[in-house]
Amino acid sequence: MSLRDFLKEEKDIIEFNESFSTKYEIPLIMKKYDGGPILIFNNIKDNTSGIRIITGVCGTRERLLRSINANKNNYYEKIINAINNPIKPKVEKFNFDIEKNDISCLPVLTYYEKDPGPYITSGVVIAKHPIKNFQNSSIHRLLVLDKKRMAIRIVPRHLYSMYQEAKELGKDLEIAIAIGLHPAVLLGVNTSPKYGIDELWIANSLLNGKLRLTKCETVNVEVPIDSEIIIEGVIKKDELVDEGPFVDLTGCYDIVRKQPVIEINKVVMRKNAFYHAILPGGYEHKLLMGLPKEAKIYDSISKIIPEVKGVRLTMGGCCWFHAVISIKKQAEGDGKNAILAAFGAHPSLKHVIVVDDDIDIDNMLEVEWAIATRFQGDEDLIIIKKARGSSLDPSSDMEKMTTCKVGIDATIPWDKPREKFLKAKIPGENNVLN
Repeated sequence: MSLRDFLKEEKDIIEFNESFSTKYEIPLIMKKYDGGPILIFNNIKDNTSGIRIITGVCGTRERLLRSINANKNNYYEKIINAINNPIKPKVEKFNFDIEKNDISCLPVLTYYEKDPGPYITSGVVIAKHPIKNFQNSSIHRLLVLDKKRMAIRIVPRHLYSMYQEAKELGKDLEIAIAIGLHPAVLLGVNTSPKYGIDELWIANSLLNGKLRLTKCETVNVEVPIDSEIIIEGVIKKDELVDEGPFVDLTGCYDIVRKQPVIEINKVVMRKNAFYHAILPGGYEHKLLMGLPKEAKIYDSISKIIPEVKGVRLTMGGCCWFHAVISIKKQAEGDGKNAILAAFGAHPSLKHVIVVDDDIDIDNMLEVEWAIATRFQGDEDLIIIKKARGSSLDPSSDMEKMTTCKVGIDATIPWDKPREKFLKAKIPGENNVLN
């Protein structure tokens, strides 16, 4: 199940044969078409490797859902089932077509005016625990320092724990970076399961057991056979450099931090490889981060409310800070319980709106109408001060990572006649309007 297999089924693709630069020119085109078709750049200025740049692969919700054979109503259960029932992939021997000693052949993009250098943005970093026999897979931004070194941004989660444990043993952490993968694999590695569960197993579950792995030559890591490009190396235990500023989900610049260095052993790839580039702060970035979180929020609320109709992390909220949730209300307080469950499932959430099941959560006009007609601030507003938030929110206390969370219960009051809150209809209007 490769990226190339996925592309065979896709029709919404634009190919560019003109020569464009990796510095600003290609990112400018990416931004123009953001949230639309897949883009393929066949001719990269000052690059003779024959590698093509592809972007927008995960740039629409519909395309992502097709990649896991799901729709907007059942993808929650499919993702949660994959998290709860990971499938170990088969490991096979495989030799890639081309081998290089460094990354100078890769057409790595420089996106924004204040970027400190070119960034790899779709790289799945795969590491094996230095003692225990399990892998971790996650996407990290990688700043190219030179032909053999990159800086990696690691937040305090699973890869960070592995890195720290290797450091305590006095070892560099062996890793591989996979670029150019089927969208289902990218979704799988963003599901954030418990520490010790390999996200590639979850991706394999999403692909119905069709993901295959192969062993790297220079590091003790297993990577997807169908990767377009593999970079093998180590995260150095004793070297830190400045990383950033770089644009994150909000479209704003993240701060400069001291981050670890990756030393590169080798690069292997397919003939005419696709180099997958994700526009920082674009649709592809937001959907890959947000869609798995929607499933987790859905699962959390479903444990306390029988009928959850839908969850959306909105584009305007960066697919990270704002959620709209639709429920079939069965008792007073259901809306508020849904708000609290959502905050618990996704700690970076800042604002949550809960609506009834007659409201289309993909239509912000309907959501705003529900707030206008079904919400009273003195009864239906939840405010949680100084709660744990996200380091990406520039309005928060970024040092303490605390924020103010707000929940809006825009469901119909249980003690009032429901018909008072329903829109009037003209007989036959559904036939005419639909």
